Amino acid sequence: MSKIPPVVMVDRGDGVRLAARHQPGDGPTILFLPGYMSDMSGTKAEALLGWAARTGRACLLLDYSGCGQSGGDFYKGSIRRWAADAKAVADALAPGPLLPVGSSMGGWVMLHLALAEPSRIRALVGIAAAPDFTRWGLERTAEDVERLAHQGFIERPSAYADSPYRYSRALLEDAEGALLLDGAIGLDCPVRLLHGEDDADVPWEVSRSLMARLRSADVQLTLVKGGDHRLSAPSDLALLFRTLESLLP
Repeated sequence: MSKIPPVVMVDRGDGVRLAARHQPGDGPTILFLPGYMSDMSGTKAEALLGWAARTGRACLLLDYSGCGQSGGDFYKGSIRRWAADAKAVADALAPGPLLPVGSSMGGWVMLHLALAEPSRIRALVGIAAAPDFTRWGLERTAEDVERLAHQGFIERPSAYADSPYRYSRALLEDAEGALLLDGAIGLDCPVRLLHGEDDADVPWEVSRSLMARLRSADVQLTLVKGGDHRLSAPSDLALLFRTLESLLP
């Protein structure tokens, strides 16, 4: 059984230390980008790290600032802040070619990372990718606007936690400048999008919209019959691994 790489801490340049696990191996480094309120201890992240170790592939996991074992203030986090976190960790631990895998919100982070570093990106894999989720998934009332102004966050119930998820003013304000689905997305690398047909959190039509917006001619969307949002069942993970194998040398 492969030994799990230890957690290492990377200073992103301003004193905030980011937690990561790095599995050395062949080919471009598979960089897993977790979803909102998730971290590198999740099912998909750990399964991906184990698969990479078994197959001799390079893999990198991280916790965004304010999440998991990383330092920093979660309420200062945002899509572009977390994309910069991912770049800082990759620069420090895996400075070569990357193959990012973005889960849910991580798919939005993945796109911004790729737009910032297009020459390093060999391919992209989105799992229920959720670009622009603050627009189509977080309708805000006048009461929400008041709460953002006074307490700095709003709350929404979540099926994945006992307490509501909080969405900060910093996240929502930055998101307005980070939206991508209004126009062409200037990426030319291969892109594979995996989405559960029964996803109750991110409609699969979001992936279809993303496919249409990407400039790349090599984009494929795979719909999983009966698949949920997480796509972490053994058959879903097997699909992810097959997808990666088709993209890796």
